[in-house]
Amino acid sequence: MSVFKRIFSKEKKQTLDKGLEKSKSSFFEKLGKAVAGKSKVDDDVLDNLEEVLVTSDVGVNTTLKIIERIEERVARDKYLGTEELNQILREEIAGLLSESNTGEDSEIALPEGSRPHVIMVVGVNGVGKTTTIGKLANQYKAKGYKVVLGAADTFRAAAIDQLQVWADRTDVPIVRQDMGSDPASVAFDTLQSAVNQQADVVIIDTAGRLHNKVNLMNELTKIKRVMQKVVPDAPQEVLLVLDGSTGQNAFEQAKQFTAATEVNALAVTKLDGTAKGGVVIGISDQFQIPVKYIGVGEGIEDLQVFNKHEFVDSFFN
Repeated sequence: MSVFKRIFSKEKKQTLDKGLEKSKSSFFEKLGKAVAGKSKVDDDVLDNLEEVLVTSDVGVNTTLKIIERIEERVARDKYLGTEELNQILREEIAGLLSESNTGEDSEIALPEGSRPHVIMVVGVNGVGKTTTIGKLANQYKAKGYKVVLGAADTFRAAAIDQLQVWADRTDVPIVRQDMGSDPASVAFDTLQSAVNQQADVVIIDTAGRLHNKVNLMNELTKIKRVMQKVVPDAPQEVLLVLDGSTGQNAFEQAKQFTAATEVNALAVTKLDGTAKGGVVIGISDQFQIPVKYIGVGEGIEDLQVFNKHEFVDSFFN
């Protein structure tokens, strides 16, 4: 029985367990080798554990924090057996995630405040940005919220068409212009349409280019400025989508985008097809920006609100 409060539905929990299966199997296989033939946690075990965590994409800085915490426990308790290592790791990683501003929720919901709530979605091409928007739109709509999408990634015709497919699939209105149109103009029209329709939530797609940070910063700043002519506090949320399967590359993307704009929420996608689930732990710790959603499957419901307790429970159970 989980030591954590059961707040996920059984189906969601099963999806999370399955989505983390590759990461979990890889991690515990490495951990088994790291402690083979050892009965107590000593310097050799800690050195091996450090390598296990780094190669599981937890990240160097976060790994060093975890090792330091375990070293403190070894010093305090004088003796720790290797059979206790799983539980110790579980506790220390849960503690680390608790210190970062990371999710307690299990269901999608909008914060209290003015409407519409505007979410600007950023991230490089190929990370699952448009799919994340579609799945979010579906889940907000299922909760009874009125949703409007804005196709402000006007640099790729495919991006506009892909968002249109999701709008059709989820039966929510979309505001779009031709390829090459000014992204800020699309965002402006989207917010005006949302206000006129008394929408609850607006989700704006943006171009996924990272070749020039200055251009990216200028473009995102312009989109924000223009949106604020319609909704003064827009966007209330800047959601950065990262592809979890890229491991350390996701850290680099997070660095670039957090330098270019004020990101205040993260979504980590494609965790089900990879053994790199540890990246969620490192990104959550390093950037002190809440991981709000994780993608653990292909299905429309498989974008889950990230709950740190359930994540750790699934990873170590």
